[in-house]
Amino acid sequence: MADREGEMGAIDLIDWANWEPGEKAVVVYITDPAAQKVLLINKLTGLGKGKVNAPGGRLEPGETYPQAAIRECQEEVSLSPLKPEKRMELHFQFTSGYSLYGEAFFADSWEGEPAPSPEAEPFWCDLDKIPYDKMWEDDIHWLPQALGGKKLRGYFVFNEDTLMAYKIEELDSYPSSPKYI
Repeated sequence: MADREGEMGAIDLIDWANWEPGEKAVVVYITDPAAQKVLLINKLTGLGKGKVNAPGGRLEPGETYPQAAIRECQEEVSLSPLKPEKRMELHFQFTSGYSLYGEAFFADSWEGEPAPSPEAEPFWCDLDKIPYDKMWEDDIHWLPQALGGKKLRGYFVFNEDTLMAYKIEELDSYPSSPKYI
């Protein structure tokens, strides 16, 4: 477990048990185990524009997190991940008041060929060359573990693009139904 103190103080000053996100989203990491690569994107629009990330986006009304994971990949990079597996719960609180809950999915098989869209330019990246310096600051703290198959839950406080505090927990499993539907 990691905790970094910052401008907001300790991460535990937020009442995470009663915290409610303003928005809900997914992010999807498609990996090619044989080639030791992961599909990433140059984000062209919205939150994180200009950063390297993975395909993803906000849930639509009535949609489950796995459904959103598949839809977002289809829309952003023309791929359909097969059997996406949830490996991370992400709780983001920004000092501006914006809040977001997300679930990170991982899939090692897919249908289709990656193609750019108005939202994303996809590219395959070697697993040992992930450009963390071009990504959200939280990614380096949990993505390597999740790529390794661990199930995690993370809490992050950001001031704009700067990570102020965080805590990451390793889990044995997730509850059968998501807390934030």
